[in-house]
Amino acid sequence: MKTIALGAAIALPLVAFAPAARADCGEVSIASMNWQSAEVLSNVDKIILNDGYGCSADIIVVDAASGITSQVEKGKPDIIPEAWVDLFPELVKGPLAEGRVVALVPSLTDGGQAGWFIPRYMLDKNPNINKIAEILAHPEAFPSQEDPSKGAIFNGPTGWGGTIATNQLSKAFDVKGKGFEVIDTGSAAALDSSMAKAYERKEPWLGFYWEPTSLLGMYDMVPVDFGAQHDAAEWKRCTSVDTCADPKPNTFPKDNVLTLASKSFIERTDPAAVDYLKARSWNNKTVNALMAWMTENQATGEDGARHFLSEHPEIWTKWVSPEAAEKIKASL
Repeated sequence: MKTIALGAAIALPLVAFAPAARADCGEVSIASMNWQSAEVLSNVDKIILNDGYGCSADIIVVDAASGITSQVEKGKPDIIPEAWVDLFPELVKGPLAEGRVVALVPSLTDGGQAGWFIPRYMLDKNPNINKIAEILAHPEAFPSQEDPSKGAIFNGPTGWGGTIATNQLSKAFDVKGKGFEVIDTGSAAALDSSMAKAYERKEPWLGFYWEPTSLLGMYDMVPVDFGAQHDAAEWKRCTSVDTCADPKPNTFPKDNVLTLASKSFIERTDPAAVDYLKARSWNNKTVNALMAWMTENQATGEDGARHFLSEHPEIWTKWVSPEAAEKIKASL
């Protein structure tokens, strides 16, 4: 219900506000968050707006909550390229409905997605092994190193929302009764290491992870099908509450990840710049691969943006006008 209500609020500003008929792009402030996908997307926007549309765009580094709060209250930053709005529904719902903030486009076409994953090479051998019923019927397919007679489900560190959800879903599906144990990896690094070690050895692996991430750009992983639609009410009541004693079967939600712009920016800037932002959207596969390249090459957000623009004109030229595309290509 929360997602539906938020979606309705998001739709209003797109109708209510349109940019001025003619205007210079001018100065533009772009928010960059402290994670890789947001960093590279903010740099993509900066390069395209500056080189393609003659803007004077600069990046400011903010955290997720303070960036949205500042945009709502002060109209700055002008653009938040990657806002995970479902994490802050009370911050964005009212301003979106009132038109103080405008949702221009889903930054990620398939949304942010957490869940349980297995390696694709396991699915290639057994076409049903990504389904929860098949998984639970075969704990021997995912042997635990601590006790090979049991199957293993790798979990994140204490305190993560995904860790809580994994523990609750494990209770809901009675994984212990089906011969599995949930492995507390203790840290993000240990969780990453467990997946990487298994994948490089082509061994079984089952556990919690999410995308977009660089690790899923390096390793071809497949999400587990929990055989149920996401139940938002049950998620709020119990799946996401570690003290809830009676969790029901559920599945992870898809997070809405949107590009937000301030009303003042929409009203004053070049309409062509807004048209670009409305068209600019990419999928998790693209972002995963780009983040993997950045990690392997110790690349900055700007490095990653320039690599993407150089290597994938088949994607980004669809976002811009032909004239802007030629200017951007000439600048690379």
